[in-house]
Amino acid sequence: MGKFSYFLVLLLLLLPVSLVSCVEKKVYIVYFGEHSGEKTLHEIEKTHHSYLLSVKGSEEEAASSLLYSYKRSINGFSALLTPEEASDLSEMEEVVSVFRSEPRKYSLQTTRSWEFVGLEKGEKEEHNYMNGGGDLLLKAKYGKDVVVGLLDSGIWPESKSFSDEGMGPIPKSWKGICQTGVAFNTSHCNNKLIGARYYLKGFENYYGKLNETEDYRSPRDKDGHGTHTASTVGGRRVPNVSAIGGFGSGTASGGAPLVRLAIYKVCWAIPNESKADGNTCFTEDMLAAMDDAIADGVNVLSISIGTREPTAYADDGIAVGAFHALKRDIVVVCSAGNSGPAPSTLSNPAPWILTVGASSVDRKFVGPVKLGDGMTIEGQTITPHRMQQKMYPLVYAEDVILADVPKNVSGQCLPGSLSPQKAKGKIVFCLRGNGTRVGKGLEVKRAGGVGYILGNSPANGEEIPADPHVLPATALGSTGAIKILNYINSTQNPTATILPARTVLNYKPAPFMATFTSRGPNIIEPNILKPDITGPGLNILAAWSEAIAPTKLEEDKRRVKYNILSGTSMSCPHVAAAAALLKAIHPNWSSAAIRSALMTTAGLTNNMGRPISDASGQIADPFQYGSGHFRPTKAADPGLVYDASYTDYLVFLCSSGITNPDPPFTCPKVAPPTNDLNYPSVAIAKLNGTVIVTRTVTNVGNAKSVYFSSVKPPLGYSVKISPPVLFFSKVGEKKSFTITVKKKMSKADKDEYKFGWYTWRDGYHVVRSPMAVSST
Repeated sequence: MGKFSYFLVLLLLLLPVSLVSCVEKKVYIVYFGEHSGEKTLHEIEKTHHSYLLSVKGSEEEAASSLLYSYKRSINGFSALLTPEEASDLSEMEEVVSVFRSEPRKYSLQTTRSWEFVGLEKGEKEEHNYMNGGGDLLLKAKYGKDVVVGLLDSGIWPESKSFSDEGMGPIPKSWKGICQTGVAFNTSHCNNKLIGARYYLKGFENYYGKLNETEDYRSPRDKDGHGTHTASTVGGRRVPNVSAIGGFGSGTASGGAPLVRLAIYKVCWAIPNESKADGNTCFTEDMLAAMDDAIADGVNVLSISIGTREPTAYADDGIAVGAFHALKRDIVVVCSAGNSGPAPSTLSNPAPWILTVGASSVDRKFVGPVKLGDGMTIEGQTITPHRMQQKMYPLVYAEDVILADVPKNVSGQCLPGSLSPQKAKGKIVFCLRGNGTRVGKGLEVKRAGGVGYILGNSPANGEEIPADPHVLPATALGSTGAIKILNYINSTQNPTATILPARTVLNYKPAPFMATFTSRGPNIIEPNILKPDITGPGLNILAAWSEAIAPTKLEEDKRRVKYNILSGTSMSCPHVAAAAALLKAIHPNWSSAAIRSALMTTAGLTNNMGRPISDASGQIADPFQYGSGHFRPTKAADPGLVYDASYTDYLVFLCSSGITNPDPPFTCPKVAPPTNDLNYPSVAIAKLNGTVIVTRTVTNVGNAKSVYFSSVKPPLGYSVKISPPVLFFSKVGEKKSFTITVKKKMSKADKDEYKFGWYTWRDGYHVVRSPMAVSST
């Protein structure tokens, strides 16, 4: 064999080895728990570097592999590692956990609502079904000097919602910065928007250098989502605001209009994909943001970000960051996710996070369809485009598709699926399912259609997100969609027209649970009931980025200052605003106490006085709404709270199987069951016989008070509270009680959850907790 041939064989043998070592390098987070407080920031970073050096071949390789050193509040680092290097680090005594950053694991979960929940007075007080505490904003001084941090897609600082007119100086406790970048300088921060940062090392490590035509390398928002959530939680009052087309006209306001806002941009446009399809947020970037936010001095964190599937606490970057926020009594509020109506789809199930589902408000944007036989079907839309008031040919998408479109998506109006020869000049009826709602309308327009009707499947029920479509359009619930299909299939020449839309207030029933809201049970820890609470998340009007269309479609050149969105992303900042108001009124309350106050005072009925239902009219349950629909005016005076310390949560982690949650803390030799965590709800999974759960309440109401218990047990179970009466002689006094749950063999169905409630009353306060029980 010649020298060249020998060299070529050797090269081919070596090449796969080098390729494998390169390909296998992924981002891992190496987590050490809490800082001891004995080291400087420089010393902490040197320590992190030494760990990296122990598994790397050289100083240079160790330095180049490091993405973030978390050294302000969280103790850990993120770095490019091979699986073997990650495994070696995980076996070191000081390391609590090592988990891999999964690309596209996290994404964003994408006004009348404050009047609806009783925080502001509407035109008529009786329209507010949660009235009875209109002075909450005054008591809380509108959230003045409470700092709310948001992890999201950035901010559009020019919006009037972020004006600092009349606001005093920045609180002295604030330690954050206003980070400059593309189209964003220090003048964009003010006494309202007091901090802004951005994080993209994780994003760029995976995708390469940011394409600055797709997003700003700065805290500026080119997506709209971050601006929307920020103004929902803390936007100033701005009169004469509406969505495109004049829908939802009125005064826009955040729930806590005088809070200070700190923006942490962690979510970015996915390269070469439509913004309408969503974006991505990397674990390592979010941990860096939370590390900074805690040290900067935020009081509340609002995180409208979730995973695509439930994630174990030790592998969940948001849960890890929120755990460190807990130690400093920062209230962390997160979206439950938009993966409903399937069960066990929850994001953010950690018990130190307030997990929020999504429900409706009492406002609709009615856009009817009139059929050729005279029938009118009510739909919803916020498109400004109007049809000429005449009848047009009506077709089902499946009948006007191109020949190569798969049968299983033939009615979906996916991009490139419709035949212009068949669709031109017609109103096209499309089914909701695959693809985006606004994208379906764009496809109808591309094919020459004059109008678009979107029909829900039975799984979506009557929940209708209203969209600013690019042509005359409306959306129908499943009942209306079936009527349209029946009409098309039974009529030789079906015709229709879409009538002009209008805003309708005081709609009943409201709230109802959104179909998209993710559900329990909590498969990460079945003995913790999740979600915790629900809030307005359907068709919410708030501020918007002027760098992107209201549909987020590249083909849509319209620009707006305010826009309507739906998702648990919208309900999360509603509840975060309520948490900020409680923080202002009760600055010494713990994070757990504030979460408890919101949960135990939540409502279970709609504005018709009936139980909250889902979008199809069926009675909803705690796996959809947790403790119920939030009522900020009640939460300010809850009577009793279920408090829990940082140590209580460490013990809970021990009980969950995490043996070294925060060195030097040592787990007890015999850890209590996980459902003994002092939580404002009770979940018991796979009950076999009898379980006794302990709870402790703290009196935050009248000094001398007596509380009586009552129980509505889950069907098939008996529940006993002991003692049944609690006597308090002072504020701050604690009393413990037990809840004994026993299975009744004849009525408890195996593995099926049943729901109940237990309540404490003193004649004024109602302190209610949900129960979810299943048996073996």
